[in-house]
Amino acid sequence: MPFVSVKIAGEPASPAQKSALQSGLTELMGRVMRKVPTLTAVAIEQIASSDWTIGAAPVSSRAAHIDVKVTQGTNSPAEMARFVKEAHALLKATLGELPEATYVVIHEIPAVAWGYGGLTQEARRQQLASV
Repeated sequence: MPFVSVKIAGEPASPAQKSALQSGLTELMGRVMRKVPTLTAVAIEQIASSDWTIGAAPVSSRAAHIDVKVTQGTNSPAEMARFVKEAHALLKATLGELPEATYVVIHEIPAVAWGYGGLTQEARRQQLASV
């Protein structure tokens, strides 16, 4: 049940680019991070160039950032490193040249503080263990 947030500054992403990012990131979450694709949410936000700076200077063309939230302890360091690499490559392949300061961040959230459908991940684990 990961949540992926993509922020793009500068030239707006086209509907085809947004779709490619949403499907590509969903696929990566399944293949690399072992997450269930049907529970993977991807949100894309467009930000004005004047609202995004790198080194205190507004971006001149386009910039992007990916934030991912997953349950703590469900991925290895190697899986996370591979995801960062492949997600960055997806951004560049989809959006074109990006600044070096293009980040992919994975946040690991404790199972007691993260959930969906009204249940935390910890509650889901306990339910499965009691069956």
